[in-house]
Amino acid sequence: MSITPATDPSCSSCPTTPSIASIVDAKARDVGGFKVGRLLPAAAQRFVGPFAFFDHMGPNEFAPGAGLDVRPHPHIGLATITYLFEGEITHRDSLGSHQAIRPGDINWMTAGRGIVHSERTSPVLRESGSRIHGLQLWVALPLAHEETAPEFHHHPAGTLPALEREGARIRVLAGTAYGETSPVHTFSPLFYVDVAMPAGGTLPIPGAYEERAAYVVEGAIGCGAEHATPGRMLVFTSGGEVTLRADSDSRIVLLGGAPLDGKRHVWWNFVSSSRERIEQAKRDWQEQRFPQVTGDEVELIPLPE
Repeated sequence: MSITPATDPSCSSCPTTPSIASIVDAKARDVGGFKVGRLLPAAAQRFVGPFAFFDHMGPNEFAPGAGLDVRPHPHIGLATITYLFEGEITHRDSLGSHQAIRPGDINWMTAGRGIVHSERTSPVLRESGSRIHGLQLWVALPLAHEETAPEFHHHPAGTLPALEREGARIRVLAGTAYGETSPVHTFSPLFYVDVAMPAGGTLPIPGAYEERAAYVVEGAIGCGAEHATPGRMLVFTSGGEVTLRADSDSRIVLLGGAPLDGKRHVWWNFVSSSRERIEQAKRDWQEQRFPQVTGDEVELIPLPE
């Protein structure tokens, strides 16, 4: 996805449970002609572990003739993770990748020193109309890998570990959690987990990571005195045990990891430890020095003013 430079939604309430460091509510943003809910970056919580960006897409209905049109745009210094609950997105990038993303798959695109990609609804679905519902996250790369060669990896749904714990159905999308490790290659210790919890169920949050958060996709959960409904993220303090309870049948995602190894600057679609590197990326995009997206060379998103 492409974002605008103004990405500072604030923490919308003060936590009353000691194990919760902050509470962040989604703020509406326009992406490719439809609204998303943005959680990260926020003024009160810019990162959770290496996760620098969190968008909840939909659920959105596209009428016949309409669809998602995120035109070609660049990234540096990060990896994008796309995960769908419903619908389909056609991914293309400057490495020549052309991949349909469907529910349950993980698309991991490492930008490193620079990549360009687009995300669109296919002509077939555009003709019939479609729905889209999913998440896109960015992971900031460690200092040693900020300028790594760009890569693209697609992981079909069936390749990701699935398990049950205390009645909860868990899928480990990236990293390691609950004794399972995803096949997705990551550059730093992290976890990203999709969980379906039955009403009345409880689930401990993985405790091996310093920074952790839970986001409600559907339903309602509680943690101590706090409650969260769709569009709310609970960010937990480091250390100690945290247990979530489901106040109704719920779908949540859990994420976190080791803190970043130093300060990161975020501007538009660029993440870097160096402001000068971001300025260079701006010039490179404006002067068309980034590579083109194979099969989607006509349009692009201009550099924001």
